[in-house]
Amino acid sequence: MERLIHEYLQALQAASVERLLALFSPDAIVHSPLYGAQPADIFYRNLFRDSAASYISLQGIYWQEDTAKAAAHFHYHWTLASGEQTLFEVVDLFEFDYQEKISSLRILYDTAQTRPAFDRQQNQGR
Repeated sequence: MERLIHEYLQALQAASVERLLALFSPDAIVHSPLYGAQPADIFYRNLFRDSAASYISLQGIYWQEDTAKAAAHFHYHWTLASGEQTLFEVVDLFEFDYQEKISSLRILYDTAQTRPAFDRQQNQGR
């Protein structure tokens, strides 16, 4: 699981939809504070459409033996497509299927600092 999470974070930082989706089961759902619950392919296409760059500073990876669950704690430096930058602390909760693919991802963070920049960008696009 640790290797898969490292691969996930590298693909996320590289904004590689193809690399990310290779880690997910076909019916995987991502639960995001900004985007809600979406199929993984739709979530990452939306995220990268709204992004200019991102940088991840990993704080730790945690898992419990004999489960198919793990967590990653990191700081996410996000530059939106509008050029606005934001930094926030994230915990991603991963659930894996029997083929070692991500079947569910819950992204947890406080949106108080991020939502205003995100909303401004969304309103400019209308």
